[in-house]
Amino acid sequence: MKLDDIKKLQQKKYRQAFGHYLVEGEHLVLELQKAASTQPALTSSELYVTAAYEHWQSPFTTHLIGERQMARLADTQTPQGILAIVPIIAPEVTPIVTPMAQSQERPAINTQHSPEKAIYLHEVQDPGNLGTILRTLAWFGGFRCLLSPGSVDPYNPKVVRASMGAIFHLPLETDVELASLSERFHRLACLDLNGRSLTEPGFADHDCYLFGNEARGIPAQALDELNATAYTINGKGQIESLNLASAVNICSWELMRS
Repeated sequence: MKLDDIKKLQQKKYRQAFGHYLVEGEHLVLELQKAASTQPALTSSELYVTAAYEHWQSPFTTHLIGERQMARLADTQTPQGILAIVPIIAPEVTPIVTPMAQSQERPAINTQHSPEKAIYLHEVQDPGNLGTILRTLAWFGGFRCLLSPGSVDPYNPKVVRASMGAIFHLPLETDVELASLSERFHRLACLDLNGRSLTEPGFADHDCYLFGNEARGIPAQALDELNATAYTINGKGQIESLNLASAVNICSWELMRS
């Protein structure tokens, strides 16, 4: 890829056009290399380094460039001198339909029940929120993240940095329509101030957990149509609501604890 094209990867339309995104800094490159050891598709990543990193050990094709060139390519103001271009890998989409769903004559595209829990984010906007959520889900493991149309691009450099490399280790789907969830998941749950307690045993029995936009949440009519069971994170304070990332973190911990 030409250097001018690499610079363009800071914009979503070019990430989509070229099918690659930027990863910057030692920590993220190390996480990328770790992920590439188990995900062959990532081995086509390419590394760009300045003289300070000329002897960096990597399985990727490596290009030596000048500091001025690095400063032009990097998204950060003071780049470390090491970045990679990484292919966007679409995860395998396995519809999850439980045996109960089959008996009710729902579309049984694939009858194998998956142990994965799906976290669906509806129009999440803040890159820091999304990066933190990806980091949490990758830490616990056993999760898949689904993003609705209109969400922040997960390959945005700010999201990638905030994820601290989690983006390489987590199945991630984009542009998943809210209405499509009922075709893939039998039991859906969401958060609501008037829902059941999060600590009830049934909370862990769902296949997909829905979280809304930071300001608007999820349209009530859509939740009714999906027949999503509402749960509440009980609190004793006086503030109105939790930060989105905090809410996902608490729910993820409760699911793993259960």
